Amino acid sequence: MSERRLIVNVDHVATVRQARQGREPDPVVAATLALIGGADGIVVHLREDRRHIQERDARLLRQIVHAHFCLELAATAEMLKIALELRPDSVTLVPERREELTTEGGLDVAAAPGAIEEIVRSLQDNLIRTCLFVDPDLEQIKAAHRMGAQAVEIHTGRYAGEAADRAKELARIFDAGRLASKVGIEVGVGHGLDYQNIGALTEVGEIVEFSIGHSIISRAVLVGIERAVQEMKALVV
Repeated sequence: MSERRLIVNVDHVATVRQARQGREPDPVVAATLALIGGADGIVVHLREDRRHIQERDARLLRQIVHAHFCLELAATAEMLKIALELRPDSVTLVPERREELTTEGGLDVAAAPGAIEEIVRSLQDNLIRTCLFVDPDLEQIKAAHRMGAQAVEIHTGRYAGEAADRAKELARIFDAGRLASKVGIEVGVGHGLDYQNIGALTEVGEIVEFSIGHSIISRAVLVGIERAVQEMKALVV
């Protein structure tokens, strides 16, 4: 089994800052503290509407994060251009709607392969690891494999939220992860994961990366970022 990684999302530090359109709290400082606390990498979602993370944040993070730095981006020409300029270690392509509070589901790779595949190819031609954020669906995993994605991040929102049958949703995640690993795609999980629900997912050897933001930042308000990251890292490994 590959060594597991905890990638910390600091978007919501920027959410608090943007509430007053000020300078504090700074997600770049938060990322530094998360790394001190044991995070294996940092991820931010540079949204098209710039509701939290700004280009300034992404550029500074690219300079100071010497661990793994990942950008989450919509699969658009504008965002591809930014990725090629910043050259993060990896890009995770995600669906995006202006009216949503947070990402509501996985990218439908199977339904619209052409445009996504072109972006995947451009990223890989520039030596940027490509990951697709997908629902725990076998057809989506197969589609990701066909277009040459190096990794998938399986959407865990239904499992973490109000799924009527959590055990069934967990089984879907397991099955998707096993198929992805079988065809040579690295497996990550993310969305809605917290200190209580992450335990079951650590039982799946195929999952090597956990991307967690809101829960860690919420905990950090009370105990500080370093401790919040340390507590989550202990659960992951």
